[in-house]
Amino acid sequence: MRKLYPDIVFGAIASSAVTYATINNWEYMDIIRTAAPQACSTLIQSSMTQIDSLLANSTLRIPLKALFGLRGLQHDDDFVSVLSWPLGSFQGKNWDPKVGSTGFEEFCAKLVDEDDIDAMESEREAIRLGLPVDLVIFRYAKYIRALVDQLCPNTEEQEDCFGTHNASKFQGTSLQETWRLWIFQVCTEWGYFIPAPPDPEWPSMISRLIDLEFESKICRQAFPPGKHMTIPMWPNVTVVNELGGFGLTYPRLAFIDGEIDPWRPCTPHSRWAPPRNDTISKPFKLIPGGVHHHDQNGLRKHKKEPKHIQEIHREEIEFVQAWLKEWIPK
Repeated sequence: MRKLYPDIVFGAIASSAVTYATINNWEYMDIIRTAAPQACSTLIQSSMTQIDSLLANSTLRIPLKALFGLRGLQHDDDFVSVLSWPLGSFQGKNWDPKVGSTGFEEFCAKLVDEDDIDAMESEREAIRLGLPVDLVIFRYAKYIRALVDQLCPNTEEQEDCFGTHNASKFQGTSLQETWRLWIFQVCTEWGYFIPAPPDPEWPSMISRLIDLEFESKICRQAFPPGKHMTIPMWPNVTVVNELGGFGLTYPRLAFIDGEIDPWRPCTPHSRWAPPRNDTISKPFKLIPGGVHHHDQNGLRKHKKEPKHIQEIHREEIEFVQAWLKEWIPK
């Protein structure tokens, strides 16, 4: 907005703003891999490796799905997609628990709990059934079963609840289908599909079955060729990136990003971005330990905020006050 409409937008703070569009946004999950507590991250990776191996065995795939409470899911990629849901809560972490989500921490706590009696009992039952998995899989399964019980406990309805291969489910166009707004932008210009790493040797937090084909099929399902428009085969990310991409800069445009924000690889603070200076006119600041939009909320009593949040808010006030001195009323 600041670059395209400078006569309307005098100044702007881009908080966790993604300026670089990419079709394959696999680094989103890799930020979580490196930022999560090491014990939890390692267990998630090992779990995914085991699960992919078991799914390749036609005898074991059904008992495995049943262990996670997802016997009713027909397609393996839908199954592992549900298993990746807890990772989505990492983005919602916030320094203020009243604002953010603690879902990721709760998931990790369950995963590393070596004293989980229920998981141990499930392990003994699985051994009886010939399902050879580590104890962590049972703790993972217990967490997912609780989630499934809340959302869709009836096995016969799970394909409708969690399945993604029936295109007709995604073709409703009523005003209630608000999810289509983000997806339309993803499919036409943004991309940001989040598959497993393209390098099979690179450690992964999600199943290798979650690939670009799986992640992008929603585009073909939700937006079939129409009378007035046909979406491109792949998002035209050039439309976004020609505005500057990693190098986007403009006077009175601030970039504030979180150090461990999963979206950081698509921001000017990406490891792929060119270096730049932090100035009053073009602020460029990275919040230590920050995740997504960590500067956007605060407390009325500022001194009760964490020190690093107090600091970024102080700096934002400082450069905005300097900008306002440049304002010339018309």
